[in-house]
Amino acid sequence: MKTWLKKIELEGEKVKLVPLGKAHKDGLLNAAADGKLWELWFTSVPSAATIDTYIEQALNQKQNGSEFPFVVLDKNSGDIIGSTRYYNVQPEHRRLEIGYTWYARKYQRTGANTECKYLLLKYAFEDLNCIAVQFLTNWHNLRSRAAITRLGAKQDGVLRNHRLNADGSCRDSVVFSITVQEWAGVKKSLEYEMVKYNC
Repeated sequence: MKTWLKKIELEGEKVKLVPLGKAHKDGLLNAAADGKLWELWFTSVPSAATIDTYIEQALNQKQNGSEFPFVVLDKNSGDIIGSTRYYNVQPEHRRLEIGYTWYARKYQRTGANTECKYLLLKYAFEDLNCIAVQFLTNWHNLRSRAAITRLGAKQDGVLRNHRLNADGSCRDSVVFSITVQEWAGVKKSLEYEMVKYNC
């Protein structure tokens, strides 16, 4: 089961997703600094104080087969613009989640996320034969909720007191998913959106 997600590199017209490694530390910090993204309390964007733990935990989860973290590159410049990952990987049920996604501020609302999600979803449904792909976000992250909805995912529900935040407060999580039966329609919609963004 640990080999379900082998070495994966995904490439589109504007972005490239490559496996996260320790060498990406400075690039991730530079991307996160554009907008001081770590200050958004409802996200998990690394800061200089947390980057080493962020990378170590992601690589440990990759090693045990439960996650596959990526850095997102701008194909033109080669710069790291953010990060995303497959997580909560369940090969026995042919399901996984896409999350831990963030981008430098200047790449938000540029079509980068649309192309990234297209590449991740296409690989999940067409290469891994997933029956469903799930998304989870903080109730208070309204921008993320809207972005997930624009992808074509449907809201499944709200998990009340789902997690404890670092400060001890409780987090409600909103659950969305796309099923294999919905993938053809979602794919067509995302391809249309990428043409609009000239991806």
